[in-house]
Amino acid sequence: MDALTGLLEGPRARGAFMIRACFDPPWAVRVEDRAPLTVMLLVRGEAWIAPDGGEPLRLRPGDLAVARGPGPYLCADGPDTAPGAVILPGGECHYPDGRPLNGVMDLGVRTWGDRPDSATVMLIGTYRMRGEIGGRLLDALPPLLSLTADVWDCPLTPFLMEEVVRDAPGQEVVLDRLLDLLVIAALRAWFDRPEAEPPAWYLALSDPVAGPAVRLLQDDPAHPWTVAALAAKTGVSRAALARRFTALVGEPPMTYLTGWRLALAADRLRDTDDTIGAIARQVGYGSAFALSTAFKRVYGVSPQDWRTA
Repeated sequence: MDALTGLLEGPRARGAFMIRACFDPPWAVRVEDRAPLTVMLLVRGEAWIAPDGGEPLRLRPGDLAVARGPGPYLCADGPDTAPGAVILPGGECHYPDGRPLNGVMDLGVRTWGDRPDSATVMLIGTYRMRGEIGGRLLDALPPLLSLTADVWDCPLTPFLMEEVVRDAPGQEVVLDRLLDLLVIAALRAWFDRPEAEPPAWYLALSDPVAGPAVRLLQDDPAHPWTVAALAAKTGVSRAALARRFTALVGEPPMTYLTGWRLALAADRLRDTDDTIGAIARQVGYGSAFALSTAFKRVYGVSPQDWRTA
């Protein structure tokens, strides 16, 4: 797979939270849902996203923001507006004093706020669980990023506006896939921006030594790779490969391979019904026990507990 495919193949929403938010100034919502990733697309009006301890970001019509959790942030008509609502994990919504707010501001199918034709309209899509987004992708993103309308024209906006309020059979799946497509399109545009900071391994792909080695490991993780085998494939000495790979990727080749194998295993535990032994063989481990030992060391839980959760 190419580098961008490897990075972006992770988004797979499952019952994602997606709404059309409609507000009249002054308005402010504090988000403390600890969601791994939230996408905000401003359709009308003006909004500010202000993360705790970070610089506030101004959004105008057509602008898109991506917030990487779990840190809280304020979404408002201005960075100094006091919040009138707090969003908590699981979609719970309270007044700032703790009183429940669920249902009070409902405006119809997936529409929430003051009134449907409010001055500010924003489409919001939230991945609720970290397992829906590849960890390597989350690690590559800043806490808050934006794409302005002058550098990226979102072709999905009219379709999303229509679909988000539709109440039809299978609509949840339609919205999940639309959210995945929106995230992938946005992040593909983001990584092309000069201000983006792709992960070290992504940048290393342009190197004539480290790049082929990374591709070999990504394309065939089940192969019994050694530094010597990689060096032979890339046409350099073992010492030269290890030195170059570590300098550009930030970790030795075999350490990178372990992380890649375990990330693939985590995805397959979530997305397939394959046995742990079968997944172990698919990603390069000789047995379910070997995979379980490595998996628990890195993820803190056994493969079975990861799948169950």
